[in-house]
Amino acid sequence: MALSRVCWARAALWGSAVPPGLYVVRRLQFVRSGLTWGAPRSSKLHLSPKADVKSLISYVVTKTKVINGKYHRFLDRHFPRFYVLYTIFMKGLQMLWADAKKARRIKTNMWKHNIKFHQLPYREMEHLRQKALSRAMLLTPYLPSVLLRHRLKTHTTVIHQLDKALAKLGVGQLTAQEVKSACYLRGLNSTHIAEERCRTWLGEWLQISCSLKETELSLLLHNVVLLSINYVGSRR
Repeated sequence: MALSRVCWARAALWGSAVPPGLYVVRRLQFVRSGLTWGAPRSSKLHLSPKADVKSLISYVVTKTKVINGKYHRFLDRHFPRFYVLYTIFMKGLQMLWADAKKARRIKTNMWKHNIKFHQLPYREMEHLRQKALSRAMLLTPYLPSVLLRHRLKTHTTVIHQLDKALAKLGVGQLTAQEVKSACYLRGLNSTHIAEERCRTWLGEWLQISCSLKETELSLLLHNVVLLSINYVGSRR
């Protein structure tokens, strides 16, 4: 009796008059089907956190590139002069960041394997030499003679170590830009000199430099006068 009242109350709430007997039959069928098929399985989603993070990063990078492209087009259209300066500045900043990362990688490798500066390959030594030469190139007659002598000696030592590494690598392995930079570093204005003549000049420099001992590095400074400044092809 109580069960029939509950059934009629539910039917009134649902808006349809369902006989209590039919409700009981359906209830029994549902229970039997549950007993026959077993308990419902829990549906768990097998998600990979790494895949989700990668997809999120890829989405953010794609959106950032789209926004960056629109921003560049806006600057190029409305502020062309500023856009030129902005582009040069950003490229220089990217190159500076890449150089800093490469220098850090080289120094980390030196620290791990206990490698000295003069034991590095030529290109790695050439990459680090700017910082070393920037300290040594503060050569001014207003400095005390002791400090001036020390900086000059440091400068010649770095050049001599670069010469040894370059002789080991071979001038023929350098690109045209690397040859020009190497000549300019040793005092030769190679702007209006052909590449082959620069390679020949660099080979002559290395022949003299690699024959010098540590106590004869002062003679390397005479190379700047004899081979670089007095070179006929650089006078223009």
